[in-house]
Amino acid sequence: MTESIDTRQRLLDAAGELIHASSYREVGVQQICDRAGVRKGSFYHFFPSKRDLALASLDQSHDFARDNIFNTSFADDLLPLQRIKRFFDALYRFHRDIKQNTGFVLGCPFGNIGSEMSAQDEVLRSKVDHILSSCEQPFARALQEAVARGDLPDIDIEASACALFAYTEGVMLYAKTRNDPELIRDLGERALNLLTTAPPR
Repeated sequence: MTESIDTRQRLLDAAGELIHASSYREVGVQQICDRAGVRKGSFYHFFPSKRDLALASLDQSHDFARDNIFNTSFADDLLPLQRIKRFFDALYRFHRDIKQNTGFVLGCPFGNIGSEMSAQDEVLRSKVDHILSSCEQPFARALQEAVARGDLPDIDIEASACALFAYTEGVMLYAKTRNDPELIRDLGERALNLLTTAPPR
């Protein structure tokens, strides 16, 4: 890794950690530079503004979640509905480990910024909306396969996937508010119950 790439990466990592643990508005450029061990002038070499860094950091967090939580959870070595359960197990372990390291459940990095900034910054709102919408797709594919197998009735796939991921975001908010990652595991086990009461197509 070249020095230039390493500097940019340290800024991304620092921004992701600080904003996730605090908030977008509370974290300043100097604080990010201090955490990254980077001079402020170098910050502006890579990112025109804190918003641009936040956008890149959101993309990095999305890539991490996709590669380490979604792709592994929804791999087709399990039956489709079992993949959804595995997703909540993986989500629980991720937030449990964060609490062990920080003392706190920090919640969803996308939901956090979305709830904080959606009425303040359209660019950030749109980025978060795009990421959250893409997070529904693995659920939709699993539900489509479950319907095709006869494991579920002919439900509205798109609406049900949206409901499941909205439930996921709510579960993470509860876990953050109560500082209790066990809620993710406990409530995740009930996620599939939503499908049994889903209206038919």
